Amino acid sequence: MPSTDVAVSLRNVHKDYGGLRPLRVKHLELREGESVALMGFDQVGAEVLVNLITGATLPDSGDVDVFGSATGAITDPDAWLAAADQFGILSDRILLLESFSVEQNLALPISLELDHLPVPVRAIVRRLADEVGVTNAQLSQVVTHLDAESQLRVRLGKALALAPRVLLAEHPNLTLSPEHLPRLASDLARIAASRSLAMVVMTADPIFANAVSNRVLTLIPATGALTAASGWRRWLTRAFFIGL
Repeated sequence: MPSTDVAVSLRNVHKDYGGLRPLRVKHLELREGESVALMGFDQVGAEVLVNLITGATLPDSGDVDVFGSATGAITDPDAWLAAADQFGILSDRILLLESFSVEQNLALPISLELDHLPVPVRAIVRRLADEVGVTNAQLSQVVTHLDAESQLRVRLGKALALAPRVLLAEHPNLTLSPEHLPRLASDLARIAASRSLAMVVMTADPIFANAVSNRVLTLIPATGALTAASGWRRWLTRAFFIGL
């Protein structure tokens, strides 16, 4: 039985999703308030992993436990929705409403009254915007008028809107130019720390991985093992990223 302070646990997980090889994860344990950067998951593999962790799909074999409960044991739709609310997902798969403003997009997880936002909802949205780095001037803009970094920050705000306990980020740096990455990594780390979130960030960039989390694991696809880089390599990539 997993420890009660373990947020996410995967053991001997195997999932065939039609790729060159099935997704294998031998062992991954993430405790409450802990963050980890994962390398070796392509975009499709990252989506598969997120779906396994949230219980949207079940493994072909192996065990996935979330806060001490097996995802396979959740059979009631309402119970699954309640469990899913524990997760915030930062992904390009999370659609933005193209004809709506940034403020309306940030409000959507909280309220359906988008034409005339209630005062309490507007206050929550403004706090979210400030937290994720969306400016007051951007709130009234149509979301499609924003650049890629700002759209990512709107998605981050939506992921945080319902106060999740775990943040799952699928290659958040993929569409951004290099000059935006240090700030993004710093902001993700800050938000995870201030909210005491458990956080999983999947990326193919070792420098970004080491900047966003002190714990970086790389998947060995053939075996499913997750291996950690040596201390000196981790320090070197982090120092290079932040310009030390």
